[in-house]
Amino acid sequence: MEILNQSFIDTSFWEEIFSQHRSIITQYDTPWITQMRLDALEKFSSLGIPDQSHERWKNTDIRKLLTKGWTFQFKPPEKPVKVEDFFLCEVQGFDTLLITLFNGWYTYKNAPLRILPDGTVIGSLRAALVEAPEIIENYLGQKADFSQNAFASLCAAFASEGFFIYVPDGVQLQKPIQMVNVVNYSEPLLMQTRNLIIAGKGSSLQLLHCDDSNNNEAAFTNSLTEIYVGEGATVDYYKLQNINDHSVIEHNAYIYQEKQSLCNTYSINLHGGLIRNETYNYLAGRHSEGNHFGLYLMDKNQQADNLIFVDIAATDCMSYALFKGVLDDYAHGVFNGHILVRKDSQHTQAYQSNRNILLTDKALVNTKPFLEIYADDVKCSHGATVGQLDKDAMFYLRSRGIDQDNARLLLMYAFAAEVLNRINIPALKDRLDDLVKKRLRGELSICDQCVLHCKSPEKPVVFDIDLSKI
Repeated sequence: MEILNQSFIDTSFWEEIFSQHRSIITQYDTPWITQMRLDALEKFSSLGIPDQSHERWKNTDIRKLLTKGWTFQFKPPEKPVKVEDFFLCEVQGFDTLLITLFNGWYTYKNAPLRILPDGTVIGSLRAALVEAPEIIENYLGQKADFSQNAFASLCAAFASEGFFIYVPDGVQLQKPIQMVNVVNYSEPLLMQTRNLIIAGKGSSLQLLHCDDSNNNEAAFTNSLTEIYVGEGATVDYYKLQNINDHSVIEHNAYIYQEKQSLCNTYSINLHGGLIRNETYNYLAGRHSEGNHFGLYLMDKNQQADNLIFVDIAATDCMSYALFKGVLDDYAHGVFNGHILVRKDSQHTQAYQSNRNILLTDKALVNTKPFLEIYADDVKCSHGATVGQLDKDAMFYLRSRGIDQDNARLLLMYAFAAEVLNRINIPALKDRLDDLVKKRLRGELSICDQCVLHCKSPEKPVVFDIDLSKI
């Protein structure tokens, strides 16, 4: 179904579409899930699609991107899709548990849900609604308050598919789980997907969440991810995005942490028309720690928005955020960081930093780190910088016989490496290291299909210079 006018910005349009397709959207729901959808739709209708008068949207005109023709798919494809024809991940030494969406619908070889020997369940949220409704109802929407987020509410109302991961108490997963959404459609496609990740008490897992375009057709992905981190659990969540210049990702992540838990998030934006990641991290238990790292490399007319809200509601918690951006041509970057330290959340340590390099006078960054503190025994700081390449470092490189273009490349890489060095999976770090170098040289495009794609062996990009000197 295709809509060719401005109806997308009208809440009445979405209400009508839901009414028309309700039987399909709610096909696998329990009564509780259907009621949750109706509540979310009501919230969305009261909020509406945000315009630039909204504080969190003042630097991004999302309405402009919705006033075009988009196609919906309310049903999965009739014929099974062989995702290997569109996605291939063969990074040496990198072994993952792979689960995939194709154009927003779950694809699988044997079954929509896989139960591993240790009791871990991975697969389709749609299937989990049928086979494990008691788990879904205990967690879905229970820890995430998105009542003031229009796109998260819209997704909660419409999404019929997404990823589901459940790790039982005490399970230490030895392989990362790789969640991939591949888009390859012949018309502009609007998708809404919802993901639920549950890490039980004392468990640990590493997640890779990849968004990839496989052609140059426009796509709009509105995605909602909920991550529950149980007591003493550890989660590393990598969000890797490489889409075409015509496509949009609006991703909202809600992370809830119990006491003594650790969650690290990594947002790597390599390519895309508009990539917007909003992360809401609620530290509910004592001695919990939530850290957030981001790198965005934008050029042409691309835009990357990263918004972080860390809500600290317990004592002895820690949070550290570091986001770095390199912007060329007419690219636009937005960073909005907010740390809230609630009353009696004593002994909190929270730090936030956003640093940017603008390579042209047409590139733009809007940055706003913000602290809101109601406890008196805390250590908190924030800062932001926007500048150009360091002249002294450039002189150092040029004095060693490196031409200006290569010196410029080395400085950009050294700037980005601070985030890359935080990655805890060696094979992933090495691959992203090479891809960032390619991106900075202007060689990376969606022709790579996936940020981890390598059909044939590639020669690593090597810099023969001591980067510690710059």
